[in-house]
Amino acid sequence: MKKEKTVDFHIKWGWHAISRMYNAYAARFDITMAIGYVLLNIDLEEGTPATKIGPLLGMEPRSLVRMLKNLEERGLIRREVDGNDKRFVRIYLTEEGKAKREMARDGVIQFNNMIRERIPLDKLVVFLDVMKEINRMVEDENARIKAGEPEELPLD
Repeated sequence: MKKEKTVDFHIKWGWHAISRMYNAYAARFDITMAIGYVLLNIDLEEGTPATKIGPLLGMEPRSLVRMLKNLEERGLIRREVDGNDKRFVRIYLTEEGKAKREMARDGVIQFNNMIRERIPLDKLVVFLDVMKEINRMVEDENARIKAGEPEELPLD
């Protein structure tokens, strides 16, 4: 099978194009796409437990630790021990972090508005349904692999 005929090729190709676009946009504000995503996933009022951020973004713990350290050094976030449970650390945005978050948010909104203007709603609904189904299938397969079941992908 040629790579251009595989589903994963098109998903990865599309994501890389979007990633490059977001990084070019974010660079104007001295951030990266990854920083923007982290900032967008921190609750403005309540903060967000550090342990919840990684799974939201699909980041490995080591990468997340590095990212949070970088964001703290840049003055975009602050860490506070949770008032109810001292074992947890909550991440809060600083004023600068909120400003950068708003810039990232604007970029996401602009991109989504552009998509909605150029792609008919019925096609977009089908695309989103297909992506949800693909994600469900991948999650099921990952669970099966972790459970030690055969690594052969189902073909039916």
